[in-house]
Amino acid sequence: MIEVIVNRPSFEYDIHSLVKAFFPREDVSVRVQEAFTEETKLRISLHFTDDKIYIALLEQGEEKQSGSDEICYGDRKETKDRMKRLLYRILQAYTGQSLPWGTLTGIRPTRLAMLMLEEGMSNVEAAQNMREKYFASKEKAVLSVMIANRERYVLRDIDYQHGYSLYVGIPFCPSTCLYCSFTSYPLSKWEKRMDEYMDALCKELDYLARRFRKKKLNTVYIGGGTPTTLSPERMDRLLAKIQGSFDTSYLQEFTVEAGRPDSITREKLQVLLDHHIDRISINPQTMNDETLKVIGRHHTVQQVKDAFHLAREMGFHHINMDLIVGLPGEGYEDVAHTMEEIRALDPDSVTVHSLAIKRAARLNLFKEKYEEMGMENNMQIMDLTARCCAEMGLSPYYLYRQKNMAGNFENVGYAKVDKAGIYNILIMEEKQTILAAGAGAMTKFVSPGRPGDFGGVKIERVENVKDVGQYISRIDEMIERKERFFTEHMGPESADAV
Repeated sequence: MIEVIVNRPSFEYDIHSLVKAFFPREDVSVRVQEAFTEETKLRISLHFTDDKIYIALLEQGEEKQSGSDEICYGDRKETKDRMKRLLYRILQAYTGQSLPWGTLTGIRPTRLAMLMLEEGMSNVEAAQNMREKYFASKEKAVLSVMIANRERYVLRDIDYQHGYSLYVGIPFCPSTCLYCSFTSYPLSKWEKRMDEYMDALCKELDYLARRFRKKKLNTVYIGGGTPTTLSPERMDRLLAKIQGSFDTSYLQEFTVEAGRPDSITREKLQVLLDHHIDRISINPQTMNDETLKVIGRHHTVQQVKDAFHLAREMGFHHINMDLIVGLPGEGYEDVAHTMEEIRALDPDSVTVHSLAIKRAARLNLFKEKYEEMGMENNMQIMDLTARCCAEMGLSPYYLYRQKNMAGNFENVGYAKVDKAGIYNILIMEEKQTILAAGAGAMTKFVSPGRPGDFGGVKIERVENVKDVGQYISRIDEMIERKERFFTEHMGPESADAV
């Protein structure tokens, strides 16, 4: 346990995230109080005055590192940045290590790079600013700027003000993976209520289509869970509902995350093609059979290959594959094997995830058991995946981070020219409203911000209940909740502004 005390409410979440990044295996407690209360080996004190911050790190009561800096509460972001830089330097001196992303603990580091470019900085200036202001490594600073440039190009025709995107959640899976904490439910237990779920989902989609009838729908993403747990008939019903209810005249991209290869059949793929959808994901996570068993994926590597070849033969021209590095028992050679297997398939895009140990996942609940197997991620492994993707003609196009990621790295999406996923960028950059339907789905409403708001926009969220049974029984309440929100921000439903 590492105890951190702050003498006044000031950036507790940011402090916790940065300390945890240096000590990923330790429990970290951040409290607002004047004095330490626990007998812990390592203690950190942050003391704010009206114009300065003092930080001291103590080991068994003896001060090991300390420092101070001037602050100005009139600029909250600058105050936070100064505090994080000071805390980073102290932790860096104590541990002797540097973090790839420096003080950046949020999930969207490329948003900073994009904002710098939009403000007129050159690529060199933006990268230098990432290094000097946030202590990002040279490699990560360059990667951020590279991706920000590609994102700007991919989003060049997106109408942020009058456009929107749509996410549709199918929260069912063949089984729950070891690392998963998403809202997903075993198909075997919910098969008899799938039609009830579809009824509620279609009702919500009808409402959203009507409410946003004067806006331009740019992208649709059906995710989960595993959308291909739907039968061909239910998938056909869902796609017909979306394409029949929404105006698709301005649609630039329609993606269905097929996901688990053990849920993919020729009949389901044919339904997608019948609706003119050829952008899918087939996600193995690893191409090692033993690891698939460990993480609870009830399919084999051969099933991954079979599903991929079937989709290609049927005419799918946009196939993504998701991978995870840092899985239990996997090291450099295992990841190298996975990358060679992926190279042979030649997907149009690949997303490389650094394993994130979520609090509610079985991997975290039984962490000691799996740590004995080894959960390894390092710069050599990340460089390996980047190099293999480059050799396949795939370039990075979006990036995000999560809490408690193996090695404190990132998730990177790689794609061939003109194969980048627009929705993936939009969900990360938060430049456009994304409506969300389904259990656990969260709508992000983007509007012009006030002076000082990051990126000049204000982002507000409207969430649906996560429990499927509750979603079905309370669908009218979910719709009413959205209507109250949209009425407040857009005016009544009949208004021309809708």
